[in-house]
Amino acid sequence: MATKFADAREEKIAAIEALDTRLRWLSSWTVHNANHIRKKRDGLKVGGHQASCASMTAIMAALYFHALRPNDKVSVKPHAGPVLQAIHYMLGNQSLEQLQQFRALGGAQSYPSRTKDKIPVDFSTGSVGLGVAITAFSSLVQDYLVAHGSMAEADAGRMISLMGDAELDEGNIYECLIEGYKHDIRNCWWVVDYNRQSLDSTTADRMFRRFDDIFETCGWRVITLKHGKLLRAAFARPGGKSLEDWIENCPNAEYAVLTYQGGAAWRARLIDDIGHKPHVKKLLDSFDDDGLGALMTNLGGHCIASLMEAFDSADDDRPTLFIAYTVKGYGLPLAGHKDNHSGMMNPAQIEQLRESLGIEAGQEWEPFAGLGGNMAARLKDFVDRSVLAKKDEESSPPPIFVPARLPVPTGETQSTQAAFGHVLLDLAKSSELLADHIVTTAPDVTQTTNLGGFVNQRGLFRRSQVADIFREAKIPSAQKWAAHAAGQHIELGIAENNFFLLLTSLGLAAPHFGTRLIPVGTVYDPFISRGLDALNYGCYSDARFLLVGTPSGLTLGPEGGAHQSINTPLIGMGQPGLAYFEPAYADEVALFMRWAFEYLQQPDGSSVYLRLSTRQIPQVSREDTQWEEDALKGGYWLRKPAPGSQAAIAFTGAIAPEILSAYEQLVDDIPGLGVLNITSPDVLHREWSAQKAARWTGRHGAVSHIETLLSDLAPHAGIVTAIDGSPGALSWIGGVKGMRIGPLGTDRFGQTGDLPDLYRNYRLDADAVIDAMAELFLVR
Repeated sequence: MATKFADAREEKIAAIEALDTRLRWLSSWTVHNANHIRKKRDGLKVGGHQASCASMTAIMAALYFHALRPNDKVSVKPHAGPVLQAIHYMLGNQSLEQLQQFRALGGAQSYPSRTKDKIPVDFSTGSVGLGVAITAFSSLVQDYLVAHGSMAEADAGRMISLMGDAELDEGNIYECLIEGYKHDIRNCWWVVDYNRQSLDSTTADRMFRRFDDIFETCGWRVITLKHGKLLRAAFARPGGKSLEDWIENCPNAEYAVLTYQGGAAWRARLIDDIGHKPHVKKLLDSFDDDGLGALMTNLGGHCIASLMEAFDSADDDRPTLFIAYTVKGYGLPLAGHKDNHSGMMNPAQIEQLRESLGIEAGQEWEPFAGLGGNMAARLKDFVDRSVLAKKDEESSPPPIFVPARLPVPTGETQSTQAAFGHVLLDLAKSSELLADHIVTTAPDVTQTTNLGGFVNQRGLFRRSQVADIFREAKIPSAQKWAAHAAGQHIELGIAENNFFLLLTSLGLAAPHFGTRLIPVGTVYDPFISRGLDALNYGCYSDARFLLVGTPSGLTLGPEGGAHQSINTPLIGMGQPGLAYFEPAYADEVALFMRWAFEYLQQPDGSSVYLRLSTRQIPQVSREDTQWEEDALKGGYWLRKPAPGSQAAIAFTGAIAPEILSAYEQLVDDIPGLGVLNITSPDVLHREWSAQKAARWTGRHGAVSHIETLLSDLAPHAGIVTAIDGSPGALSWIGGVKGMRIGPLGTDRFGQTGDLPDLYRNYRLDADAVIDAMAELFLVR
């Protein structure tokens, strides 16, 4: 029985070794075709990363065709995207046309993309480091679903990142590592392609030796694959210990140089350094130059047997870091060269590689070319029987029912932030199915962003119960935050990258795990910028969540300039995959939250961003609900203008009292003056832009909402726009119908002060509106 097992394993090793060479070839050829064969019309380099692919092919072959389980999910380092494409090409999931159009419009993407690629992609990658950390937060989300009974423990998969060693330079890796330790994450693998070369240089030797300590301190197991079977066998021979010691002390840069120079250079250097030691020369002489070059580059990350053993040894749920030593450009003429990151083989070199692999001219795209008929058939059968070939497609669970209306918080004066908290609290107290699917999170600002009421009702999430010590000691506190497996708030430290990556993971629960969650995350509005790369990553991945930025603008008053957001309205407008609203009143908050909970779940929906304020303002009375439809379209007339009116004031958010004060002072002098409440500069602008673009593509759409609103004014009316943020968020409105604009807003860093002083100083008070209106009528 043991002999049969050994034989079967050796056959599997041989099959995966063959796949390794095929993946190296197909990924190299895909990049070569895009740069040297496909016709170019612009003269630009298409690009690709043949060397970065070559260092990963063995790792990916061993992972995908040996270690991978049905529910595992993999994040592939950006520059190894062509290897992932090649794997799915072998499986029949990718077309020849897609590979031939690599990095062309509609073809295979430069880096793995959930939304752009035609092949299955678990995690988008591109911005280095984010595709690594996302796996840790997906592990946390999986634990959340298991604890809540939404998936069985036995169905839990491993969240795996295949990462370049240079990604360990990214700070968000360590923010994630600390957060993962606090939450005791499980089922997470990070596999480091330690080729010791980055874009500009060779990786520092002394720093990498500390990664073991860092990860082990955070509860990770570290498995290092430094030497392959050939090297280990050589070390066991006479003279081998001297060779091993030399390798252990060889600097990374020197190892790369010798790798590029080849076997003869290895021999000369080794003879010069250790040739005088016992048995070393005899050991070296037992290899010809090609054999010696192969021996010295037989690192753990290129040895299929070593990789399989390492993956098999981590057969539990402990998070594990695999450090796989590799050669950048392994098996290619670029191997080891310091410029190989963006370098590519020339036509002569690719031809030499093709011939060395036994691939006939014209057979370059054949998945199993160069293997011979019988071996090709056996390898195809092996691939077709793999776990990856049988992996289920991502699911799309049915939407969660959203009530037709959410209760509007009562009170004559309210802030939008407090209204948000009340809406969530009412949901938390209800028996609505929606409430059970809401998951909240915040980067250490739960209390100050009005999430506390929801957490009091629903609890903090922890796999192991944690008592509220203050409550047990009978010390009064507004926060009654018991932590248990049924909790629905995931507490985070103050790191915005972690915050957005967790929102992304929660927002991908439906396709990843077959269970729909409604993630709600709050963050201080000015600090959205601190996690902007991760926010963009989440939107690019088509994750769905409700982002609440609060409090916002210089309306924070005494908080000062460091806490006063300026450009976040422009972020909301410019970020694809994110719909931005900025309500002024409590009933608008309830309306937009209800709409968001439904919109997040629609196939053509997106994430939603609410920009809120702590400023309490008088609420307006409503005669009916007709305003709601327009508000969801981006704006409505708070004070309807007379037909053909010569002027209007357009505003957004918490400065409504100043706008209405100015209106009262101006309306007698400007009969028919209107007040336009812009609830979403983003929705208005996107629809208007799309409508303009449709004219040029023959798709004449309906008149945009902003055009409809402005049609109530005279053709050359003047409009004063005002927002507690960049004036550019509203000043574009003048271009819709060629109207004159007086833009008010904040385009300078704020400072401490009370609101009357700040609004006066930064021209957001009623007097500023009146002055701007006067200027419009004086200057024609």
